[in-house]
Order: sequence, then structure tokens, then C-alpha cells
Amino acid sequence: MATKKKLLQAAAGTAAASGGAGGLNVEDVFSTYLYEGNGSTQTITNGIDLAGEGGLVWLKNRTQAYSNMLYDTERGVGKSLDTDNYFNVEQTGRTGLTSFNSNGFSLGNYTYENANGADYASWTWRKAPKFFDVVTYTGTGSAQNISHNLGTTVGTIIVKRTDNIADWAVYHRSTSATDVLTLNSTAAASTDGSRWNNTEPTSTVFTVGSDVTTNENTRTYVAYLFAHNDGDGGFGDGTQDIIKCGSYTEPASGSQTINLGFEPQFILIKSASVVGQWQILDTMRGITDNQFTRLEPNSSGAESTLTSGYVYPLSNGFNAPSGFYGSGAEIIYIAIRRGPMAVPTDATEVFDVQTYTGNGTANRKFTTGFAIDTNLILQRGGGLGGMGSRLIDGMHMTSSDAVVHDSLSDWIDYDYNDGFELETSYGQSNSNGDNYVTYSWQRRPNYFDVVAYTGDGVAGRTVSHNLGVAPEMMWVKGRDVADEWHIYHSGIDRDGDGLPETDYAIFSTAQPTDSVTIWNDTAPTDSVFTLGTNGGVNGSGSNYIAYLFASLDGVSKVGSFTSDGTNLTIDCGFSSGARFILLKDTSALGAWFVWDSERGIVAGNDPSLKLNDTAAENTSNDFVDPDSSGFIVNSSFTYTGKLWIFYAIA
Repeated sequence: MATKKKLLQAAAGTAAASGGAGGLNVEDVFSTYLYEGNGSTQTITNGIDLAGEGGLVWLKNRTQAYSNMLYDTERGVGKSLDTDNYFNVEQTGRTGLTSFNSNGFSLGNYTYENANGADYASWTWRKAPKFFDVVTYTGTGSAQNISHNLGTTVGTIIVKRTDNIADWAVYHRSTSATDVLTLNSTAAASTDGSRWNNTEPTSTVFTVGSDVTTNENTRTYVAYLFAHNDGDGGFGDGTQDIIKCGSYTEPASGSQTINLGFEPQFILIKSASVVGQWQILDTMRGITDNQFTRLEPNSSGAESTLTSGYVYPLSNGFNAPSGFYGSGAEIIYIAIRRGPMAVPTDATEVFDVQTYTGNGTANRKFTTGFAIDTNLILQRGGGLGGMGSRLIDGMHMTSSDAVVHDSLSDWIDYDYNDGFELETSYGQSNSNGDNYVTYSWQRRPNYFDVVAYTGDGVAGRTVSHNLGVAPEMMWVKGRDVADEWHIYHSGIDRDGDGLPETDYAIFSTAQPTDSVTIWNDTAPTDSVFTLGTNGGVNGSGSNYIAYLFASLDGVSKVGSFTSDGTNLTIDCGFSSGARFILLKDTSALGAWFVWDSERGIVAGNDPSLKLNDTAAENTSNDFVDPDSSGFIVNSSFTYTGKLWIFYAIA
């Protein structure tokens, strides 16, 4: 890699390690990347610099019973280890992983890592202070200290002897240096001080004793070290944590919230006190509040889905239920923060619009070029559309009615790093011969966020979010409640008091109204939004989904304007115009109009759809025109003295 880039990344790593401003983002050092094998060669581009910085790649065939395969830059290309086998020694000359690259890695044609047509998961850790390190060493048979570069609290150590058979030895900060955990086994922790010499690791060394799994004389070993951040991570803006290694006790009933201070994208979990599988969960393959998909480091088995007693992410941690390992079980975990953490600078990185004609077949793939979190699909010829999210496993609701639609789980598959798949021929998204438009969002700071939560019926309930700024627009819908969408918008001021938090709208032609029972007359902040007692947003025990939007320079704009009967140029701060426009008149009965660049935003008639009804798109009106700074609203549409709200994306 270029010397200049190395120096810049080294500086960023130093800032992260010291807690300085401008630390690394989680997407710089960790990736979950899903791919399909091709039986030949392919390159996985996940944005992680392994060639320049070093790290670990962990690969698993999801659909077939092949071992978990680990490759790291310290041992080098072509040298693999598998985690589910005591008898495994390092395999050399393998064609599974053929190179560590500056933005990912390349694969050869070996079956375990690249079988034609098989689905795979990959997890990549980059070496970085306060996050992860890889160390190789030679055993001495007597206690010795092994140096490492984490520079902080060691959360977990995984050690494997590479030249002969031996168990995978695991240290976790929530147990102790006298406890023995084994990655290739379901066994609970036992006591043996010889592995870690009864000595806790420090920020610069870990200690091994005389046990053959960690320190037999003249034998070779590799160690993977995972940090534990505790308010000292220094990532992102220089103040954020991205990895935590902790534990909790499983409740006898119900569930509890494990507060991490961030929303996780990856969790490695195991009971330390009872027999049970190690389990890898990640948001790319699916961990939601109705099920999760797991792979097991101690097993070569294909992935499986659990639909009860499931762990799932929350905006500040994860839900830990009963019925997982057993009441009273002590459970350890490694959790890694959800990304991307970087604020987007280009709308094409985080928003996509496509038109298509349904073909009535299942498993139809759409490529967006980025991992998406939310889809809105509308039927151009008329009919129900739908909005779904990765966070709720593709289940969706329509914008044009109050009916519960959460049971339609086979609607969209988000199991991709570069798009989505229509799982069925369902008429709302893929009926043969019907025309559709699909809008895709990625969750990113200062731009867009999604929150799933359960209501408690108590006025003043606050719900945490990760938008990073105060949302200017929110769409909230009960998933198991037959009620309307409730809309917050910073431009709504129905009662003229200058306080949008006292007002709300629904997806109908009706004017917004005011009610303390919706937002509790409390403005949202950069970390929470507040709810009243209304069952449409906060019924006790009911489940909800909230979509949060913000203005971001050059990317998106939430705003309002008063029409005067002339052509109005709405300056959104864009440079190449708007690709998406949502517009509603709040002063009188008015629809929620949607335009987009794929169907046409031109100096002429522009096809429009409405979020609030099932009518076919209207192609006979010229209500909006393009403008490089945003868009133009034409005089034929803007009667004098009307207050309009809008949302636009560049």
C-alpha cells in the first residue's frame, strides 16, 4: 500500500488508541461479508486493509457441513486452522484463501471456502490498538509472557497450537485466568491454572503456563486477542467504543437488556457454566426480535435458525432472554458495534431507487452496491405497497392502511452485502407483469436510522436511537397493532405554537393534528425520542418500528415551505438535483406525493405515486421540475398560503 496511506492509517490508529479525535471507525477494522462460492477464484472486497495492517479472516460454509476455517496474516497465506476439531493441525499449501489484500482478501477453488453455489459467511478482524491483535509464538514448557499490541484491557484470548493436535484454549475476562474454556467443545468452563499460569493478562502481555494447549516446549502457537472497551475505545469521533467482552446471568423468565453503549452487529456467545454450543450471531445473516440465524464454532454444521429464546440487538445493547442456555447460566460474549460509523458524503452510498417489472418468481435479486437496511416498494399500476427492514427480518407494513402486516415474513431477504432479494412472487412486490418502484436506505449517522421497540404505555417513555442528531422526521408504526402510521416532522405546526413535537400526521390526506399522547409534547434529541400513551406509538406490550430521518448536507433534506402561487425553487443544498421527493400540503386535505428520478423528474409531466392510497401513478401532471440545488414546485400545484412539508434525497 502507498506510504502516505500507511502513515495516515497509523495516525488514525494512534488517535483511536489514545482516545483522540478522528479515531478509526468499526468498518475500518471489522467486516461481516456474505458471498456465494463459485468453485473457481474470486476476490472479496470488504474494505479491510489486511495487506498493510494484518488481521484474521474467519470463513464458514453456511449451507453445508464444512469446518470453520481461519486464516491470519501472521501465519501467512495458504495456512488454515479449523475451530471445530481437536485433531486439527495447521494445513499448509491450501488454495482456500490465496491473498490478503488492502481492501479484503482473495479466494481459490478449495471446497471449504469457495464451493460452487454454496453460501458463505466471512468475518474479518484487522489488527488495531484497542480492538484486535494476532500473535504467534513458540512454547517453552514453563511460564512465559507473550507480548501483544492491544494497549488496553484484554477481553478474550483464543490460542491454538499449530504444529500438532490440541484443543483451542479460550480466556475470557468475565471468568478468570484459572478457568478453562475450549472453542472446539460445548463443555462448561473448568479449573486449570496451567493454561494461563493463574495470571491475568495486561495491556501489553498475556501469560501462559505449562499446558500443552498454550505452551508446550518447542511447539508453535497462534493467539487471537480481542479488546474490551469500557468508555475508553477512542473510535469514531474519538470517544466511542466498538468492542466489549462481558457476561450476564440468564434470567429464569422474561428477558433483560445487556447495555453495551452501542448497537451490536456481531455477537459470539457461550455459556461458561453449563454445557452448550458456542454461537456466532450477526445482523447480516439475521438477528431480529423474532428469530436469529446462528453458526457454531465448535461444529461443522450448517447454519440453523432459532425462533424462540432469541438474542437480538437493541439500540444500546442486546436483548438477553430466558430459555437460551438455561435459568441461572453464566453467559459470556464478545460484541462488536454496528457500522458504518462514518457520516455519508454521497447519497449514492446510502440510497438507491430502481424500477422493475414483476416476474412472479421467488428469490429475485436486486443489486444496490451497498448493504441496505430498509425498503419501500410501491406498485405503479395501483395496489398495496410495503415497507420492510433488516431489523425485523424483512417483515413489512403498508403505508396506505392501518392493517397489521407483520406476519408476511417472506417478503424481502436482506441476506446480502450489496442489495436484497424478493423471496416470493407476492403481489405487493413481484406479481408477474406488474410494474414497481423500490427505494432502499442504509442506516448511517446524521442521515437515517431504524429502531424496533416494545411499548410500555407510560407517558414520557424515551426510546434510544443511533441517528446521532435530532431526527427531523419520524415514521412510527405498530407491528402488531392495527393503527395508523404516526408521523413527526419538524415542519408541521398545526396549532401555530412553533413546536412540532405537539403535532403529528398520519399517512392520509387529513391535516396534521395536535395531541400530547403521541410525542408527549417533547422534542426528539440526538439520542432519544419521547412517546406519550397513545396505542399507535406506545401501547403496553405492543411492538413497533420507527424510521428516523435527518437533513445531511449534500445528501438529504427535511424541510418545509409556504407556497405563494408561483414556481418555487426548493434549495436542498444539492449539486445534481433530487432523486427522491416526498411532499405534503399540511394546511388542507392533501396527499403524500412521491416522485423519483427513475420514473422521471423532468421539465414536463412527472409520474407521481401517493403513500396514502393504492391508486396507480399519475402521469398527466407537471407538479415538480428538476433543479440542481433540489427541485422546483410548479405554480399549478402551490396555491397561495399553503404550508408544505417535504423530504428529499440527492
